[in-house]
Amino acid sequence: MMVIRNDIRPGDLGSLVRLHGVIYRDEYGFDHVFESYVGEYMSRTFRELREGERVWIVEDGGEVLGCIAIVRHTDDQAQLRWFLLHPKVRGKGIGRSLLDAALDFARVSGYSSVFLLTESVLEVAASLYQKAGFELTWERRERKWGSGLIRQRYDLML
Repeated sequence: MMVIRNDIRPGDLGSLVRLHGVIYRDEYGFDHVFESYVGEYMSRTFRELREGERVWIVEDGGEVLGCIAIVRHTDDQAQLRWFLLHPKVRGKGIGRSLLDAALDFARVSGYSSVFLLTESVLEVAASLYQKAGFELTWERRERKWGSGLIRQRYDLML
């Protein structure tokens, strides 16, 4: 049975970091440095969630299949991070549900805005962001994670 939970359990960090590494390698050709980057920042956040921060973990039968998080950037601005779903659970409305839950949490937590950083190759995610009201505020070409990418920032006023 699929569940979406907010508690972080032993094994979640490793499962989510691996999921990011494998999916981004398979779908976009990212190298091992991306997985390391995710692991570094996710482990800092998971070590001690602060007030106004939350993670949503998608799990089915004990298998971690995705996540999304709201992380405090400043007192009035949150960052949306680590939005990912395993391909076998995509297209079922779970992504939209996760995004809605994260943005609702950001509003209730008193943030005035939310931003996210992404890559232009993540077109499906960008469509979800835009439907939720996010606006593309900048983009720049970067050489990261083994390929040339266009880094993007999206912002949403709450």
